[in-house]
Amino acid sequence: MAQSTRTLILEQLKSARTAIAGGWEVMRQRGPSQVQFWFIALLIGIAAGFAALGFRVAITELQSFLYGADDRLRLHSFAAGLPWYMLLLIPTLGGLLVGLIFYWFTDDGRVRSVADVIEGAALNDGRVETRAGIASMFASLITLSSGGSSGREGPVVHMAGVISTWVSNRMDADGITGRDLLGCAVAAAVSASFNAPIAGALFALEVVLRHFAVHAFAPIVIASIAGTVINRLAYGDVTEFLLKTPGSLQFYVELPAFLILGLVCGMVALLVMRSIFLAEDVGSHIQARLRLPPWLRPAVSGAMLGGIAIWFPHIIGVGYETTLRALSGDLLLHTAVVFAIVKTAALAITMGGRMGGGVFSPALMIGALTGLAFGLIATGLLPSVSGTHTLYAFAGMGAVAAAVLGAPISTTLIVFELTGDWQIGLAVMASVSTSTALASRLVDRSFFLTQLERRDIHLAAGPQAYLLAMMRAGAVMRPLGDPNGPSPEECQSLLDKGLCIHARSTLEAAMPIFERDDLAWIPVVTIEDEAETPVGALYHIDALKAYNRALAATAAEEHS
Repeated sequence: MAQSTRTLILEQLKSARTAIAGGWEVMRQRGPSQVQFWFIALLIGIAAGFAALGFRVAITELQSFLYGADDRLRLHSFAAGLPWYMLLLIPTLGGLLVGLIFYWFTDDGRVRSVADVIEGAALNDGRVETRAGIASMFASLITLSSGGSSGREGPVVHMAGVISTWVSNRMDADGITGRDLLGCAVAAAVSASFNAPIAGALFALEVVLRHFAVHAFAPIVIASIAGTVINRLAYGDVTEFLLKTPGSLQFYVELPAFLILGLVCGMVALLVMRSIFLAEDVGSHIQARLRLPPWLRPAVSGAMLGGIAIWFPHIIGVGYETTLRALSGDLLLHTAVVFAIVKTAALAITMGGRMGGGVFSPALMIGALTGLAFGLIATGLLPSVSGTHTLYAFAGMGAVAAAVLGAPISTTLIVFELTGDWQIGLAVMASVSTSTALASRLVDRSFFLTQLERRDIHLAAGPQAYLLAMMRAGAVMRPLGDPNGPSPEECQSLLDKGLCIHARSTLEAAMPIFERDDLAWIPVVTIEDEAETPVGALYHIDALKAYNRALAATAAEEHS
C-alpha cells in the first residue's frame, strides 16, 4: 500500500514537471506574441474608452446648450420649463441635420449600430464600415442631444468597431485576430460608457462575438478594465444610478411572481421590437408614397417627437431621470403605464425615422416602468408575502433589456453594476430567464439579429446558416479546362437548359439548385455584354467540402 502511494506521488510529480516544462516552452515560443497582442488590446481599450467618454461628454454639453440642463439626471425637468415651440423646434432641426449627414455620408440613409458590428464580426473578419460609422456617430450625437428618444450604446459600440477596424487594417489582421480586436474595442467602449467592466467584457463575448473562446477572454478583459479606469478617472467610482438599497427578497414564495414578471417583460420587449420594425416599414412606405427626400425623414420624426415632448418631456434623450424615479418608486401606477407606452412610441418614431441611437437605455427605462407597475399591483394584492415594489422595477429593467438585446448574462450583470446592489440577484435572474426564453422564440433571438434577418443576413441560426453566404461560387469552382472538370460542350448543354450560376453568386444560392435538379455540378458563368460566358463548373462535392472546412474553422475558433 505504501509502495503504491509512493509510486502515485512520484507519477504526479513527474507529470507536474512535464507540464511546467511544456508551459515554459509555450511561453518561450509563443509568449512574446501573446504579450504583444495584450499590449495592443490595452491600447485599443484606451482609445475606445476615451472615444466613449468623449461621446458621453459631448452629449451632456450639447444637451446643456440646447435645453439649459446642467444635470443629465434632470434633463426632462429642465425641458419641461421651456416654451412649447422650443420643444418642437429643437428635435425638428436636429432631425434635419441628422438627415443631411446620412444623405451626404451614407449610401442608404441608415444609422450603423450594434447589428452592423455583429455582422462585421461574423461576415467581414471583424471589420465594420468606417465612413458610414463616423457619420452615424455624429448623427447619433445630434439625435441624443436634440431630443431623440434612443440610447447611446449603439453608436458607442459601432464607434469602437471603427477604431478596431483601423487597427486591423493596419496590421493586416486575419479573421480571428480582427474579431478579437473588435471584441476588445466593444468591451472597452461599453465599460467606459456605463462603468461596468464585467458586463462590458461579457457583452463583447455574448452579443458581438457570440462565443466564449478562452483565447479571446484575456485581451477582452484587459481592454474592458482600461475602459473602466478611464470612466472612473472622469466620474469617480460611482454607479450610473445612485439609489438607496431597494431591499432584498422577503420570501422565497415571492419568486414565482418574478417569473411571471419575466413573462410580462418578454411580451413588453416583443412589443418594443415589433413597434420599431413597424415604424420602419410604415416610414419607408410613406416616404415612397409621398416621394419625400431621404434627408427629410429624420426631420419629420423629430417634429413628431417634439410634439410628444410638449406633453411628455420625459421622452427626451436617454431617460435617466424617469428611470431613476421608477427605480425609486416615485411614480404612481397609471403614470408608470402611460410613461412606458409613450416611451415605446417615441423610441419607435426615433428608430423608424432613422434618427440614430441605440435601444439599450430605452429598454432599461421601459423595463423599470413595467416592473414598477407590476410591483405596485403584486404588492397591493399580496402585501403579506411581498417585498418592496421597487425590487420589481429592478427586475423589470433587467428583464426587458435582456430580452431586447438577447443577452441574459451580460444584461443581468450590467443591472448589478449600474446600481451597485447585488442583493437583488435572485429577483433579476428569475425575471431575465423567463423574459429571454419567451422573447427569443418570438423574434430571431434578439432585436439586433432580427434587424439583420430583415436584411436577409441569416446569423440567428448560427454559422451553419450563414457560412454558405460567405463563399463565392467562383472561388470554389473548377476552372474551364480543368482535367477533372466537364468539357465545354457539357457546360453548354446545361446552359442551354438554363442551368447555371454566376461566379459572384454564393454557395447559399447554389445549394438549392443541386437539391432541386439532382446535379453533380453546374456551370459557372460571367456576364459580358449581356451574354453568359462559361468560366468553370461548381461541383456539389466541392461546395460541401468548402462548407465543411468553414464549419471546422469556426468550431476551432470558438473552442480555442
